[in-house]
Amino acid sequence: MLEIKGIDVFYGDVQVIWDVSFEVREGEIVSLIGANGAGKSTILRTISGILRPKKGEISFDGHPIHTVQPYHLIELGIAHVPEARKLFVEMTVEENLDMGSLRGEAKLKREQTKEMVFDLFPRLKERRRQQSGTLSGGEQQMVAIGRGLMSLPKLVMFDEPSLGLSPILVKSIFDIIKKIREEGKTVLIVEQNVRQTLAIADRAYVLETGKITMTGVGKDMLADEHVKAAYLGV
Repeated sequence: MLEIKGIDVFYGDVQVIWDVSFEVREGEIVSLIGANGAGKSTILRTISGILRPKKGEISFDGHPIHTVQPYHLIELGIAHVPEARKLFVEMTVEENLDMGSLRGEAKLKREQTKEMVFDLFPRLKERRRQQSGTLSGGEQQMVAIGRGLMSLPKLVMFDEPSLGLSPILVKSIFDIIKKIREEGKTVLIVEQNVRQTLAIADRAYVLETGKITMTGVGKDMLADEHVKAAYLGV
């Protein structure tokens, strides 16, 4: 479904991604793990069209997308749930959800999809008229995920979805991600909670200083000595 081929990415004159290649197959949960500053979020921004690779290609459903504008990528079926939620804090929960469904089929099916989101997050239905900036961190993360789902994506990319949440809410968010996959979505997740991420991932890639250094089955990588020492504190 998603294929990244040998991309180099720069911020100005500073290179942060070197010759990165990986793929996400339809129906998978794939995880990118690595330390702070490894380049994980940069890769998601590059897939989303916010950044452009200086070298290499990105394709989605067999079509090149590395020169496509971000708003067209939404129509192609790619949703990006960003780090730190990036909500419209003065808008209500419902208005934020509506912002995820402004065009095409997503707009036509807005109310139907919204009910699906409310089934997934009943708390949001209770707070649909509440300003999103007044919600708790966990509730805001639910809104961010729901807004992404409102675009009817084929691929959902999560950037640090558990950041700043309590352990109970972290487990809830990972359960929701599994449920999203069970409902037919493909998932690419960037997350520093390595243990939880590898536990649900079909496959994972380790990114270190802008380069892919390891790949494998998610649960198998939990037993890898390098992963345990570097990321699990074992």
